[in-house]
Amino acid sequence: MTAALLAGVVVASNRAAAGVYDDRTGPLIVAWLRRQGFACEDASVVPDGAPVGKAIRAAVAAGARVVLTTGGTGLTPTDRTPEETAALLDRQVPGIAEAIRAAGVAASVPTAMLSRGLAGLAGDCLVVNLPGSTGGVKDGLAVLEPVLRHAVEQVVGSDH
Repeated sequence: MTAALLAGVVVASNRAAAGVYDDRTGPLIVAWLRRQGFACEDASVVPDGAPVGKAIRAAVAAGARVVLTTGGTGLTPTDRTPEETAALLDRQVPGIAEAIRAAGVAASVPTAMLSRGLAGLAGDCLVVNLPGSTGGVKDGLAVLEPVLRHAVEQVVGSDH
């Protein structure tokens, strides 16, 4: 039996990181990744900004083949997840982020078009920014479900 591919989850939320409330998006993503056959520890919950980039880098350095982030993709001054992600990417995969936004709009959430989330490759790791709401996460995971395994395998040429 082959070992499960490693995945990481990073939650960008000042309030959840400070303990103001419990994050609900990270556990949702972790459970979904495990159902998809990935080995995944509990989500790393960090404040917005530089801690997001640090957490993504740590997951990539630990061997993650996919890192899904949630939160920090909007328009507020502290929403910096796309900038932190962009600094780590070798190549972007814009179709993933576009499809996630389109799915939200199609689900009658017009504000989904305001997400600035990115997707791309940091070395052999696919990094995808998901919105910070549970609904946005569910929409994003539905978009990823039919393509995530193929994309992760394709990055290292092992899908053919």
